Amino acid sequence: MSGGVDSSVTAKLLADQDYDLSAVFMRNWDTRDESGTDSGCEWKKDWEDVQRVCRMLGIPCRMVDLSREYWTRVFEPALEMWEAGDTPNPDIWCNREVKFGALMDRLTDADAWLATGHYARKVWARPPRQISNLFAYGRIPSRPQLRRATDRTKDQTYYLSAIPEQSLARALFPLAPYRKTAVREMAHKWGLPTASREESMGICFVGEKRRFDNFISQYIPPAPGRIVDLTSGKTVGTHQGLYTFTIGQNARVKGMPEKMFVARKDKKENTIYVVPGSTHPALFRKSILADKWKWIWGDNPPPDIDGRGGFRAQVQYRHRMFAVPCRVYRLRDDVMRIDFKDPQPSVATGQVAAVWKNDWCLGCGVISETHIGSG
Repeated sequence: MSGGVDSSVTAKLLADQDYDLSAVFMRNWDTRDESGTDSGCEWKKDWEDVQRVCRMLGIPCRMVDLSREYWTRVFEPALEMWEAGDTPNPDIWCNREVKFGALMDRLTDADAWLATGHYARKVWARPPRQISNLFAYGRIPSRPQLRRATDRTKDQTYYLSAIPEQSLARALFPLAPYRKTAVREMAHKWGLPTASREESMGICFVGEKRRFDNFISQYIPPAPGRIVDLTSGKTVGTHQGLYTFTIGQNARVKGMPEKMFVARKDKKENTIYVVPGSTHPALFRKSILADKWKWIWGDNPPPDIDGRGGFRAQVQYRHRMFAVPCRVYRLRDDVMRIDFKDPQPSVATGQVAAVWKNDWCLGCGVISETHIGSG
């Protein structure tokens, strides 16, 4: 439980069923690392709300401190990527490495399940029929599939796209059939203490009251460089580090006749290139390479990835975007080339590219290269 309305309603839904239920609150960030004190820190308010809900529902709860695991498995790797000019997504790796990794390792009971307030759906199904399994298909066991939730506007399968199959098998997503509005209504109907709590946004360790660049500058030293107009080659401004901007972002360059957007970063020269207008061709990419690739069914990737025509799928590289048609080609075991059907904007190295077959999420990798043309 996080202290929010989604996990609170999840707890209530499960408490009304015949489960041997207990709640776990993860403390992932130690504010003493920043200020030397816990005074006024956000996690205490979250923990208090979890305890209030659990007292009301009559279920035990405990706090598990996973801040060390979060620091080493999520935050430090993200810092390295930011410093290199990439755009990581720590929330995806938090789910893989901490919530469905370190936390699940703490659940010593092999029969224990982990229920979360994610808007996602899990179904059990056999692999698709192929010539290789056709005659033995009836004896093939079912396996867990990660599928999109009913509420597509809140769907969080993108954030879960890196979790391994063994963790997915032990996961429960009770909010799968509900829309966010219905979840909020249920919370009010049941009088849950968190019913009116606002939805949390942004990266968990940054919070909602701080600017991202101000926070990260505590950990990454400034690395000033030029901002260059890609169309003219002229220097139009300066930046304090490649991490302060991401691809597609409004660069807020003063004194220009129109808004300038980040089109490219030159890591060797420590230079950010910008172009006028949000529809400039230099802002779009036709193809990407993604490495560190993980299929949720690690031993059973789609066979077409090795074919000449590739695997037809849909790809998403940001949470708040519609998945777009693509073709996926395997270059090496953990490296995929993904060709978009149509050029896409705001594609940055470090982002996670996840692929779906309709509403079935198959896996993901980290974008290592972006290309204007295919291949």
